Amino acid sequence: MARKPVYEIDPQAFWQDPYPDLKRLRAEAPVAYVPQLDAVLITRRDDIFREEKRIDVFSSDQPDGLMTRLMGQNMMRKDGAAHLQERKAIFPSVSPKTVKQHWLSQFRAATLRILEDMAPKGRCDLVRDYAMPVSAEALKAVTGLTRMRAEDMDAVSQGMIDGCANYAGDPAVEARCHESTRLIDEHISEMWEETAEAGSYSLLRVQQAARLSEDQIRANIKLAISGGQNEPRDAIAGTVWALLRYPDQLACLRTGEATWMEAFEEYARWISPIGMSPRRVARPYCLRDVDLEPGERVFFMFGSGNRDESKFARPDAYDIRQDISAAISFGAGPHFCAGAWISRALIAEVALPMLFERLQGLTLDGEAHFGGWAFRGPLSLPVRWEGCR
Repeated sequence: MARKPVYEIDPQAFWQDPYPDLKRLRAEAPVAYVPQLDAVLITRRDDIFREEKRIDVFSSDQPDGLMTRLMGQNMMRKDGAAHLQERKAIFPSVSPKTVKQHWLSQFRAATLRILEDMAPKGRCDLVRDYAMPVSAEALKAVTGLTRMRAEDMDAVSQGMIDGCANYAGDPAVEARCHESTRLIDEHISEMWEETAEAGSYSLLRVQQAARLSEDQIRANIKLAISGGQNEPRDAIAGTVWALLRYPDQLACLRTGEATWMEAFEEYARWISPIGMSPRRVARPYCLRDVDLEPGERVFFMFGSGNRDESKFARPDAYDIRQDISAAISFGAGPHFCAGAWISRALIAEVALPMLFERLQGLTLDGEAHFGGWAFRGPLSLPVRWEGCR
């Protein structure tokens, strides 16, 4: 660990709000070892954007990593040809064409049902009652696990992402992760033969059609659930919170000065739902005069790069009119989020516009509480409204 800066964090404070520490790291030690995470954090945007592409140095293949041990070796934990093979296999399910022609209508129908049930109530927790089921119903369709309840989809996703961020080794967190993967495997087994019909665009079906092994299929569906539930859920609720907290930003949407897509993508930059991605150092390497050794764990801190003062005019503000072309919310290298088109469509073309169109006088009804650093979002969001259209 010679020549490597060491930066200490308070894990609980970092979970509550990582941005003060990340800002200091960018300024003082942009490549630094954090003992509490047993990892080297890379925090500046350009370093992340450049180095994530060096798969010969920063490998996604992590045999002893938490995700691999808990969920199986999915395509996110592979490099090169092995990764591309599986990415190509799932493309028919997540392509822009499939999203537009197949998924969007299903997303709108499910979201309308949720809104019809919500509208007469006049108030709710937007995370629990809207963002969660909207995200879960979309994910049920995309994965092919259509018999899973929305609440179970959310619970197993949370169980897995908590497990994958369990760097403190809490046995209770690990046990919940194992229970989550067991439940997913049960649902995959239940739907295995039923979805093996021509014309299905689900992740289960397209991987079967591509003749991936059963282990590959199961691991990749778990991957899709681990990120495909919490990221849209947190981005839907978080963007609504930002727009209601800053009414001048919502006014830009109402006057046509900005789009729902810009509102979502600025939120994903400002409070990145997926805040980091881990890598294993594969060979000796020097970055910013810091020596990295084979086997060391590195975290590319997307949430930090998205607030880099050298790239954004107002990095710590939610401003849908600022230039965010440098944002790396969906990644920057070969592991750029495969579900990005689905996420953008669900959030910016369905969840946000339909909510504000359906509920009149939508407003905050209390404090929103946020948590997380590897995955971050509102834990609850109380809102109320006057009536419905």
